[in-house]
Amino acid sequence: MAGIVLLCVGAIQTRGQEAAGGSVKPAAMAANADPDWDVVTVKPSDPNTVGDHIEQHGRHLTISNDTLEMLLVIGYGVQKNQIVDAPDWVKTARWEIDGLCNTDGEMNLPQLQKMIQKVLAERFGLKLHRGQREMSVYAMVLAKDGPKITVNTTAHSVFPEQHPREDRGQHTEMLKNFSMGDLALILEFRVDRPVIDRTGLNGRYDMTLKWTYDEDRAPTDGTAAPSLFTAMQEQLGLKLEPMKAMTDVLVVDKVERPGAN
Repeated sequence: MAGIVLLCVGAIQTRGQEAAGGSVKPAAMAANADPDWDVVTVKPSDPNTVGDHIEQHGRHLTISNDTLEMLLVIGYGVQKNQIVDAPDWVKTARWEIDGLCNTDGEMNLPQLQKMIQKVLAERFGLKLHRGQREMSVYAMVLAKDGPKITVNTTAHSVFPEQHPREDRGQHTEMLKNFSMGDLALILEFRVDRPVIDRTGLNGRYDMTLKWTYDEDRAPTDGTAAPSLFTAMQEQLGLKLEPMKAMTDVLVVDKVERPGAN
């Protein structure tokens, strides 16, 4: 699910973006909207399907060829190792979810997460609770010279904006009105363990982060961005330090394969 998880959400593909090569941004869903499904169907994916994706075409939302494990990752903003006590099929069985949202506009991340959470509860009978366990994490801390990010002066009630871009093995995140917790969530999808915020920064910030994730495709003329860990220090004045810590987990109490639509 690399497409959505570049994310946090500007990664949902929309019809407007398809039609204009990404240059037309559809109208956003009202920030205070609490979307739900008008109608939704869930069925097993065709085993011959290649790739997985999430697309929004107007009120039409499709989630294609994803495991329940990945839907939990996206829907609750956790890493796979933070999901515990789930049956084995959650990691392997893939599903097609297709339905209509009851609210107009392009969703932001919290709204997409609500849609996923609701279909998991309604069609998969998901019941879970949150707990804590000690595990390996990255602590996001201030680098030696302090942060290199701009304080955002817009109202904090405005949702964060994320504009991801990829080019020649490099990924760029242009972020506006982001808290350190929001940034940690994005980084979790780019590293191999949960990220916890230990910066002590409580405001909201604007920042741009560019790093190379595929050196074989990156420019060879000296202009390629550094690795993620180096880019964090050079561009944001932040570091990711490995450590052990008590971390939130999702404990799956009940989940079942969906019945007929």
